[in-house]
Amino acid sequence: MEPVLIVLVVLVVVAFIALIRTIQVIPQASAAIVERFGRYTRTLNAGLNIVVPFIDTVRNRIDLREQVVPFPPQPVITQDNLVVNIDTVIYYQVTDARAATYEVASYIQAIEQLTVTTLRNIIGSMDLESTLTSREVINAGLRGVLDEATGKWGIRVNRVELKAIEPPTSIQDSMEKQMRADRDKRAAILTAEGARQAAILRAEGEKQADVLRAEGEAQAAVLRADGEAAAIRTVFEAIHDGDADQKLLAYQYLQTLPELAKGDSNKLWIIPSEVGDALKGLGGAFGGLNGGNQVPPPPAAAPTVPAPGPRPLDTDDKGAARPRVNPIREYPTLDKE
Repeated sequence: MEPVLIVLVVLVVVAFIALIRTIQVIPQASAAIVERFGRYTRTLNAGLNIVVPFIDTVRNRIDLREQVVPFPPQPVITQDNLVVNIDTVIYYQVTDARAATYEVASYIQAIEQLTVTTLRNIIGSMDLESTLTSREVINAGLRGVLDEATGKWGIRVNRVELKAIEPPTSIQDSMEKQMRADRDKRAAILTAEGARQAAILRAEGEKQADVLRAEGEAQAAVLRADGEAAAIRTVFEAIHDGDADQKLLAYQYLQTLPELAKGDSNKLWIIPSEVGDALKGLGGAFGGLNGGNQVPPPPAAAPTVPAPGPRPLDTDDKGAARPRVNPIREYPTLDKE
């Protein structure tokens, strides 16, 4: 009885293992390679799959999603003999699980080595400045070469990116100095432009201020002149309307005299000649107020004319007088006959 029980248990275990090996569940975006006696039979896609146990063998499970593989920095020599270290990142996707399994032993290592050799060929034909500024050109060149080479491996290279380009330390120092000099130059230019614009705006502001100030002074002078003219016109009209006589004008002259003597520095002042006429008029006015008892001034004496006398005599060298002789009579002229 016991041997039969043992056999039944062994059969149950073998059946359970065979069932497990018969049913194969493949996840989404994955594929599996099935070999029968070491020979490729078929590729299992996503879902539930049935295989022959102990005859069919699932050799490899491949992820069909897009993969990202970063490669370590690779030293590359440029056209101007400078060594730069370049980090690359590859985005690839397996499109054929059978080719990726049987066409190449390790497609990851194959892609890495192909990327390094292609990158050296591309960078070797470019100088450092072109390398630093031509990432898109390098990426396009790498993608074209890799896509063509990996197509037969069942792999599609979707994108190649240069993660970092590191030039030598001495070149980095020189580049930093050049960039610093360029920034200082731009800063100096911007400072000079700002100072120039500020000077121009300041000059324009001062010009406008001077113009406005001159216009204000001109308008003020015009208004002041108009005011003075109006005041003079008013005074003139008032004088003519009031019919002022000489007496009133003389009195106004007397009231103006104290204004001339005001001030601490006025030690010498000159009275106009019109003041004398005004005082005469004022004196006449006071004389008229006293009843007309003013004594008239004495008449001016008539000028005397000297009486005719004897003609003066000429004098000789000793001062003695001698009668004037007519030279024509004393020295008669003779005729030419």
